[in-house]
Amino acid sequence: MKQHDKNFLKKSLFTFFITSFLLLILSACGYKPSAHMIKNMFEDTVYVEVNVDKIEPENAPFIKDEMNRMIYTRFKSRVTSKEEAKSKIYIAYTGSSYVPLSYKDGYVTRYRAYIRVHFNMLNKEGKTSKTIVSVVESDIQASSLTSSTLRTEAIRKGLEKALDEFLAFVSAKGMLKEQN
Repeated sequence: MKQHDKNFLKKSLFTFFITSFLLLILSACGYKPSAHMIKNMFEDTVYVEVNVDKIEPENAPFIKDEMNRMIYTRFKSRVTSKEEAKSKIYIAYTGSSYVPLSYKDGYVTRYRAYIRVHFNMLNKEGKTSKTIVSVVESDIQASSLTSSTLRTEAIRKGLEKALDEFLAFVSAKGMLKEQN
């Protein structure tokens, strides 16, 4: 056997053993994806209602669409009407605040946005509430047109982070429920 063939065989065997070992560890430790844990908290039909700060109503469709997408893609449920739904999520975007982080020639060039979102979840277990404040940092330019666009973008990134954090929270609650 040539040296090249021996090296290839060694690498192949090593890759096979590492892959087998990882599969054994993941299956032996009882790993379950977060979507499985979320299913412990929700039924297959979910209703989503979004209440938005009156100062920034343009974010309501974004929040609702994003939450509907997450419900469908992350835990394979479907969004239905309030009457048909077995689980309900009420989301209230309660505003944002901004803290300047750096200046150049008297203009703010970097800021931190705090986005506040309150979640109420009703399901077969009862009511669960969670308020999440997500933090987004971003650079900004000295143009008011660009500043407005960047502000909206920061709010949307913060809302997306809050929705992710909420789903992580629900997943953790689902895991605790499964253990009990």
